[in-house]
Order: sequence, then structure tokens, then C-alpha cells
Amino acid sequence: MKQWLTIIGVGLDGLDGLSHRAQATIDQASVVAGSDRLLDAAQIAPYKRYAWPSPFSEGLTHILKQRGQSVVVLATGDPMHYGVGASLAGHIPSDEMTVIPAPSAFSLAASRMGWALQDVNCLSLHGRPLEALFSSLQPGSRLLLLTSDGAAPGQIMSLLLQAGYGPSKVTVLENLGGGDEARHDLRAEEHTFDSFAALNVMAVHCAADEDVQHLPLVPGLPDGAFVHDGQMTKREVRSITLAALAPTNGERLWDVGAGCGSVAIEWLRAAPRSSAVAFERDDERIGMIQQNALRLGVPQLSVVEGRLPEILAGQAAPDAVFHGGALADHDVFDTCWNALRSGGRLVANAVTLEGETALSDRHKAHGGELVRIEVSRAIAVGRFRGMQPGMAVMQWRAVKP
Repeated sequence: MKQWLTIIGVGLDGLDGLSHRAQATIDQASVVAGSDRLLDAAQIAPYKRYAWPSPFSEGLTHILKQRGQSVVVLATGDPMHYGVGASLAGHIPSDEMTVIPAPSAFSLAASRMGWALQDVNCLSLHGRPLEALFSSLQPGSRLLLLTSDGAAPGQIMSLLLQAGYGPSKVTVLENLGGGDEARHDLRAEEHTFDSFAALNVMAVHCAADEDVQHLPLVPGLPDGAFVHDGQMTKREVRSITLAALAPTNGERLWDVGAGCGSVAIEWLRAAPRSSAVAFERDDERIGMIQQNALRLGVPQLSVVEGRLPEILAGQAAPDAVFHGGALADHDVFDTCWNALRSGGRLVANAVTLEGETALSDRHKAHGGELVRIEVSRAIAVGRFRGMQPGMAVMQWRAVKP
């Protein structure tokens, strides 16, 4: 089918900032969709105006029904950067659509700050939990944060203070590209504004308090970074486990018997554009998983409560499985193995004889690698020191044919 959809990015300078080509496309369109603000600014005639509704999926369905007509979708800034264009591209072939972008809010913010955009971590917090920024906090890093409203900057600065990043330099850029553009420079710990303009981007140059524990970007967070009840995959074993699971953007992890959620959380931190589901039946541990996911910047972690293997039914197929609980339950293993995609990885850790027996049997039946992991720690022995071994962990790693 020929090209029928044009997605046009609009800045705060409105139609005056559009090219002649973009303006002509709007004039000739049969349907023009967008927010009420953009439709009003473009003075779209009522007979071809379509105000995008909530939920988003309703508007998407309407646009797809117009296939074959000349349709324009008005968007803010660059439609392909955290915008409607990226969503539409998942449903409409590229040869059926044209995108005419305006500078994104991130591009405008970087230009105002004098920051090289390729060296900045750009994060949209629009409609997302603000705690998502925690996974990006590193001393010296530069962040550009797209917010939802005028209250968000104050809330974000409070979170920075909570995380020990109160000394961070913060610039709130309001109404970028508009006639009433403004900026406010301060430190997170100095925040006194109750609210800012609804359209704003935050620029954060991260600086931490001297006593803040810096969390590594590679898997192997300190055990103390998690709220837990003692039953968790410890740091060294967790690092080896994540290496075997091989987190990859675009893939899905099942963390079966998730405990405090440490493996699923580290998976998401290592591959931010992946997904993970934590399966757990204990109410207290469910609370720990949710608390840890927020504290460590991965609020997108999905948590499913219930008994195994029943709660696995109907879940989207995983690309990797960490089997951390109910190892001796053959029904749980069979459900995980059958659901796992071809080429997917399954990793299981055992510390009991019953668990080791189950892993040995599965290694014999399915192949893979069977290894034993032992970690010893130095302790005081009178005036001297000695190495005290922890419980050995048997790990089975397998790739499904």
C-alpha cells in the first residue's frame, strides 16, 4: 500500500516552526489527529479533527481504520523519541508512513545546557514512576529527564536527596522553544519551588554525598542493597547466575521463586529494555520485591503472586528462566522448560541434597553445564584470621534446543 500516514513533530513555536511541506500536508489531509492543544494551535477544521483519546490504544485503533486515507498525526517534538511515532511504527509498515520531526525536548535541553547529547542519559519519566531514575544515578553522570507535570521536578529533587545525591546540580528548563521559555539553576538539596511550568525538562549533573555507596553497573550489587530476610542469592553467586542468564535487551526473564527479587532486578538493570516477571507466593517477600524494584530503579518489574506452577499458566513465553525455588518439584520444572523459547537459557541453583539430586537428574536428561560454586570469607580466629566457607551452591545451566 502507498504511503498514507504522516506524523509531524510540532515545537512550542507551533505552526510557525513547521516547514512548507509539513504545513501543506496538514492542509491536504483528510484526518488530522493529535492532542487538543496541538489541534487548536493548528486550527484544524472540526470535520477532519480527531482528538486522541485515553487510553492510547483506542486512538491507535481509530488511526488504523483510516488506512488508505490521507492521515496526519501531530505530535510534540520528535515523534520517534519516546513519542507517538515509535508506538505507531510497531503497527504500521515504514513504507506506509512518513515522519517529519521537530527537535526533541532532549535536543533542545542539551543545546541550552551545552551538553553533547551522545554523552547524556536521556530518560522519559512521563507517566512512569519517578523512581526509574535511580538506576541511572552515578557520580558525574549527566541526565536529561522528561517529566509529566510541574510538580515532578520537586518530587525528583526530593528523591535525589533521599538517594544521597543532594549535591547534584539541577536545571529545570521550562517551555523549551516557546516565547515564555525559562530556566532555574539550583542544587537538589536547595529545592524550594513548589511547582514549575507543566512543560519542563530537568538537567541533572549527578554528585553524591561522600558516604553514599555507589552501586555498580555490572551485576553483583552488594547484598545490603536489597531488603531481604536472609533467603536470597548472595552477591558472588548472583554475579555468576546473571552471567549465565545473559541479560539481553528485548528479552523476557522468568524469576521463579523470586525471594526478594534480586536476580530479576539485576537482569533489568543490566538490560534496561528487557522485561522480567518475578513469581513468588510469600506476602512479605512480595513486598520486599516491590520495595527493592523501586529502590533500585526498575519499577517496571512485574510481580505475580501465587503458588507454583499454577501462576505460570498464561504468561508470555520467556527467553530465560531462573529457577530459584521448588527445585524438586518436577511439575514446576516441566512448566518452565516447556514454556522456554528455543535457544533460551535456564539456570537453577541448589543448596540442599534434594535440590542437587533434581539438578543432577536434569543435567543427565537435558545436558548443559553442572558446576559447584563455593565462596569462603575471612573471619577472625583468635589473633589470626581464617577462611570460613559458605554453603556450596550447585548450578545447572542449560540452553533449550
